[in-house]
Amino acid sequence: MTIKTLYLPAIISDEECLQLKGQFIDDGYVIHTIDYDCDIYDMDTKQFICSFRKRRLKNSRYAWDNYKHFATVSRGRGASAGPIDHSSPYWKRRQLTNTKGYSTSYMVKGKQSKMRVNNPVGSAPIGFFEKTKALNIDAPCRLTFLTKNNLNQYEAGKPYLHELDRWYQKLRPVEHKKQLDRANLQPDFKIDHTAFSTITINRNFRTALHQDAGDYGGIAVLSCLEYGKYRGALFTILKYGIGINLRQDDILVADVHQFHSNTEIWTTPEDDAYNDTLYPVFKLNDQHVASHNEKYSRITFVSYLREKLIHCS
Repeated sequence: MTIKTLYLPAIISDEECLQLKGQFIDDGYVIHTIDYDCDIYDMDTKQFICSFRKRRLKNSRYAWDNYKHFATVSRGRGASAGPIDHSSPYWKRRQLTNTKGYSTSYMVKGKQSKMRVNNPVGSAPIGFFEKTKALNIDAPCRLTFLTKNNLNQYEAGKPYLHELDRWYQKLRPVEHKKQLDRANLQPDFKIDHTAFSTITINRNFRTALHQDAGDYGGIAVLSCLEYGKYRGALFTILKYGIGINLRQDDILVADVHQFHSNTEIWTTPEDDAYNDTLYPVFKLNDQHVASHNEKYSRITFVSYLREKLIHCS
């Protein structure tokens, strides 16, 4: 089995990436399409970028059976949710005000809303979250709301999370040990014996260009589940022109402090005809997230350690 090692030059600066933050990145930015086993580094600095392996995961059924409905609606995904889409059914029902790029306020009973929000997308975390404050409500360090309300399913799906951790340890042992040592300082706020505290689950979410924040170390483990047929959805790392074809049972360990995104998810008429034959696992009348009304589903997992959990008591 051949595993390639690639050293790639930067084709765009961090400053240029910053100018594109919150924008959707299309296939024209992809120079290197990755659909094979490889480890990728920066040509000049030798800095780690990502490691990718095809069809290695064996426990995806645990995730599908227990987590497929977990990507509930969120309006707080920041730049990754993309530019505010005034034409979407969700925003057409609201009077927007003070819209700037990927965030907006709106009118509530004649007054501007207190919160700035983003496009609604299918995305929610399971596992643990640090102390937060919003709308004058102090939430303590905790299991996420979704986890507490689906505790049996959360536990039943853990063989998948354990497998992700084993691959992280195998592919990047140094980074894994550093993250695990940090997580072990707060054992009540990590997922079993893994180096993870939190898993963000997304469904049919084409992310715009962004950098992850709030994680420890900058390394995350990504994977996905699929239902039906679709095309696109390459995981892009813009600075290097990388587009990774992450599909079911693949495993990706990546520096998510690099600017990254997904290309468009699309189908052919043949794909649509096939998807029409599928059993309707998901309801197709979502008034918040348009992509949830597609008959296919792409469910992605981003596994990481929340940095501020170290301060929990």
